[in-house]
Amino acid sequence: MKNLVMIVNASVQQDLADCLRGLGQVQEFTFSHVEGHGHRAEPDHFLSARDKVVGYTPRVRVDILLQDDDVEVVLDAVRSDVPGITGRCMYWVADVARWGEL
Repeated sequence: MKNLVMIVNASVQQDLADCLRGLGQVQEFTFSHVEGHGHRAEPDHFLSARDKVVGYTPRVRVDILLQDDDVEVVLDAVRSDVPGITGRCMYWVADVARWGEL
């Protein structure tokens, strides 16, 4: 099992949610609101005047537990079906040693 984590610009949250809800490989996902800080924010052409003034970019972290073989399928769907995500998303994939419900 894998945890696909994506950090996306908040402006694409709704389109991303719509895409993920339509994928059979995705059983559920979690959105967490986060603030983007760092040297990468300065040359970001998508920064609004508000973002430049307050010093951070509103972003959303998305956590999705997936079967190993489904990670690339989901990434491909996001790339092709979420308008405006190019340049507004970074991701990583981590192994999940154990998963369960309490």
